[in-house]
Amino acid sequence: MGIIDRYIIKKYLGTFGFILLLLSIVVFVIDVQAKKPRIEENGFQISEFLTGFYPYWIIYLIMTFMSILVFISVIYFTSRMANNTEIVAIISSGASFHRFAQPYLVTSLLIAIISLLINHFLLPWANIKKNELEPYTMTSVNRESVIGSAPVATQISANEFIFIHNYNKKEKRGSGFSYKKFDKNKKLIYQLLAAELSWDKEKKTFTLTSFYEKTINKDDTEKLNNGSQTYKSFGHPPEELFPDQLLGQTKNTPELIKFIKREEQKGNSNLNSYKNELYQRTSMPVSIIVLTFLALSLSSQKKRGGLGVNLAIGIALAFVFVFSFEALKVVSENKTLPPAIAMWLPNMFFGPLAAFLYFKRANQ
Repeated sequence: MGIIDRYIIKKYLGTFGFILLLLSIVVFVIDVQAKKPRIEENGFQISEFLTGFYPYWIIYLIMTFMSILVFISVIYFTSRMANNTEIVAIISSGASFHRFAQPYLVTSLLIAIISLLINHFLLPWANIKKNELEPYTMTSVNRESVIGSAPVATQISANEFIFIHNYNKKEKRGSGFSYKKFDKNKKLIYQLLAAELSWDKEKKTFTLTSFYEKTINKDDTEKLNNGSQTYKSFGHPPEELFPDQLLGQTKNTPELIKFIKREEQKGNSNLNSYKNELYQRTSMPVSIIVLTFLALSLSSQKKRGGLGVNLAIGIALAFVFVFSFEALKVVSENKTLPPAIAMWLPNMFFGPLAAFLYFKRANQ
């Protein structure tokens, strides 16, 4: 590795680290000030969130905007090099533009690999910690939708269904329970009703109180049973029986793949939000490489207007990139696009654009 390679890598990592640290501090201070009243209203001290919530929230925030931070960093330091005629001097010394771009590739690959590992394994663990306290930073309406009580319905298998009139996800208990099992001809063969149910963490079963049980035999005769209490296991903990959209964030990739496959076998067709999470974990790190070369191509020539013009273009493209990901998530969840296409579409658009601009710049 030559002197110029080390110089560019140092510029890349130094600028990226500075912008990452600066934005993290600014966003952290603003967020704490905005959420402090809600945190205290819910009976917590801000110090509890400084140690139990924000370290994990910062990891989530950084990984969400990693590719954009890289993009702006590369535009910034490359534009400065172009304005100082450093790039002209390097290429005039006999190095090709492709050779000049090598340290950009090496550094972006390094950051992408680290991001890939974090997204697939570390970030889900951080999200578990973050999600424990995050509801207490929300408005009362949003908090109630996450940890409050609401009706739930779930499909355990192709022929088994659970309905609960009022279920509290935080306390893992509910009222108005109904479990129904059908045969292959969609005929009811078993029904279990209960006034209340609660999850026993130690026994890993549900406790049902005031239950009524009906079994329908092949000859259409019925066997009835009732009592004050019984226990029932449905094969999965409450978090997986009654999943919410945040569940995908808290499972590492092998666990998430198993969960999606199991839900597909059960007949659950509403899985696009989990599939979006799965595919985004890889597509976002890849976008780091794509956006690095897009930024290099846009900012490696001296322009009238200098650094300001390049930064303006970079920030505008960054917003387009972020907005496209968020918009495509909604489109995918509405089943308009398959999740794999939706989460890779920004790279499929920006990738060829970056390649075109890169080779155009290299041939100048």
